[in-house]
This record gives sequence, structure tokens and C-alpha cells, in this order.
Amino acid sequence: MKFDEVAVPGGRLRIALFGEGPRLVIAAHGITGSHVSWGAVADALPPEWTLVAPDLRGRGHSAGVSGPYGLDRHAEDLDLVARHVGADETSVLTGHSMGAYVAALHGAARRYARVVLIDGGLPLPMPPGADPDEVLTLTLGPAIQRLSMTYPSVDAYVDFFRAHPALGEGWSPLVEEYVRYDATGAEGAVRSRAREDAVRQDGRWLLTETEAASAALKAVEAPLSLLRAPRGLLNQPVGMLPDDLAAEWAARLPSLRQEVVDDCNHYTIVFDPRCARLVASRLTEPSP
Repeated sequence: MKFDEVAVPGGRLRIALFGEGPRLVIAAHGITGSHVSWGAVADALPPEWTLVAPDLRGRGHSAGVSGPYGLDRHAEDLDLVARHVGADETSVLTGHSMGAYVAALHGAARRYARVVLIDGGLPLPMPPGADPDEVLTLTLGPAIQRLSMTYPSVDAYVDFFRAHPALGEGWSPLVEEYVRYDATGAEGAVRSRAREDAVRQDGRWLLTETEAASAALKAVEAPLSLLRAPRGLLNQPVGMLPDDLAAEWAARLPSLRQEVVDDCNHYTIVFDPRCARLVASRLTEPSP
């Protein structure tokens, strides 16, 4: 893996390039994540492929890139990343969780060989009158809780993640690498690199701009597919994209190819090697 930087409004994004093959996958991570979340998928790609994953603005080593945030801004940034690395109509676009929505927005404006959404991308209905910040906190749970907390050490931050119900049973060196990459600050004041204001602004966009998300899905011209996890963000038995929502979109968008990745949750769909191998195979299969 090697790193590069891309100039965007407000600063420079760090991008990671996994592999040295000529075929490109452009990948967007989740709402509190970083490029490290793509490590298992990248490891499973055939040698002729390279996975290109930025740290989105407000996260990882792009945390210093200023706002405003919002998924439309991330989609614009992703276009600059794609241009920088020379992505074309033979390249593949993907995104996990929030990154799936970013990928749909970007894929609606730029042609790819295929667009693969991973446990995200379908507009999430919000109860009428609900407060987006409260819904976000309830939905993301520990993922957003940690953004306002400090920890005595990096090891203590790792221990916080070990107790996460969706990660503990599937703990691996990659998950630990992901957590340690996210940790910053001096001993006694370790915190997440992800900016809470960026996460909350992006979360509000996700919950309130459902019409824009719907329009993006319908505007993607490339073959579009969705990989869903049967279990959720806290490893609960209902996924982030429940069956009824998936069925609604199957009726609204018949061209959307859907697949449930057995025995994984919202995080392990990209972290667990077995799940990641399936994701990699769907990214690189021949175009229909």
C-alpha cells in the first residue's frame, strides 16, 4: 500500500492505494471510518486490481480538511480523487455504509463499469418530526458516542472497541489496525480522529436529504448492485437496511441487483475475510 494526496476545496485529502494493478476500484468508507476499513477487501482483490480509498474530509488523516461537509461535498471530493488516479469507464465504484450514499451521488454524475453499494445507499425513512441528531445518536450508538470522549491511552481506546457488540467476536489484526489508525492525541487525552461536527453534519444530510439520495440511485447508469448484511450496527438481528426497505427498492428500481451476505453484520461485511472475499468477487466480476 502507498499513500498520495489530492487537493480539494479546504485542504488535501489523504488517499491510500492498495495494490499496483491497472484496474481501479474507487472506494468510500463509512461515517466515522477511514481508508483502513477497506484492507480486507483490498487483500482479496485479484492482482490486476488496485483499490483507491481516501480518508474522507473530517476523518483519518483528512480530518483537517475544512467543511462544509455533507454527502454531496464528499461526492465532489470523490470525483477529484477519481480524476487524480485516472479512473475511467472500466473502473468500479463502491462505498460502505455512508460511503454507499456518497458512491451513489458520485456514480450518478460519472460513468463506471459498475457501482456496488455495501450495506448502505437506500434512503432511510425518518419518523415525522424526529430530531436528526437524536436519531443519529440512537442509530450509531457507540460509533458516535466515542467522538466526544477521551481515553487514557491508545490501548484504552482499543479496549473500547473490543467491547463493541458488532466487533468483539470478529476481532482481528485488521480491526485493531483500523482502531489504532483512528486514535490521536497525547497520553491521557486520546480521542478519535473523526470530527464530531463532520459526522453530525453528514448524518443530518443522510437523514434529511432522502429525495436527493433517491434521485441519485435512479440516475446511476452503470450496473448497480447492493450487498446487504443481515445483522446491524450493534450485531442485532435486523440489518441497517431491513428486508422491507430492500423490497420497497426492488419494486421501485428493478435494475438494482440485491444480495444478502450471509452471517455478517454492518461492520464485518468488510472486515471479516470471508465476507470481504465475496465483496471483492462482486467488485471484480465481469460486467453484464
